[in-house]
Amino acid sequence: MPTRTARTAWDGGLQDGSGQVELTSSGLGTFEVSFPKRASDDGGGVTNPEELVGAAHSACYAMSLAGQLNARDATPQSMEITAEVTLGPDPEGGFKLTGIVLKVRGEVDGIDEAGFLEAAHAAKVGCPISKALAGVDITLDAALETP
Repeated sequence: MPTRTARTAWDGGLQDGSGQVELTSSGLGTFEVSFPKRASDDGGGVTNPEELVGAAHSACYAMSLAGQLNARDATPQSMEITAEVTLGPDPEGGFKLTGIVLKVRGEVDGIDEAGFLEAAHAAKVGCPISKALAGVDITLDAALETP
């Protein structure tokens, strides 16, 4: 499997500085980051590490779940996955990720609700990003929808 690379260029201090995150391997874009905007409710029009972790986690989980469903001879028609990543204080100092809520809604042929929930849980456990984030409380909210 290939190695992927992202890069950040940062200028200034924590409160007065800012940076640019570059998706280097894919060349798909460069995104602004700043700590004050990271801590704001609306995000100030820039991204942040939690949003990027959420993007990685939701994409990885989608692939993991598709694989789990295919292994059960089920056919995903559509799935929507969100990953809500929360940053909070670390009792040992600084900050840490305090929780992630993975929410999945899927329309899937050839599986019942119980089978879908089993696949959804297995996908959470097997997802490489979930494994990398093993120190974070990851909650799963999964439901099979009918068209």
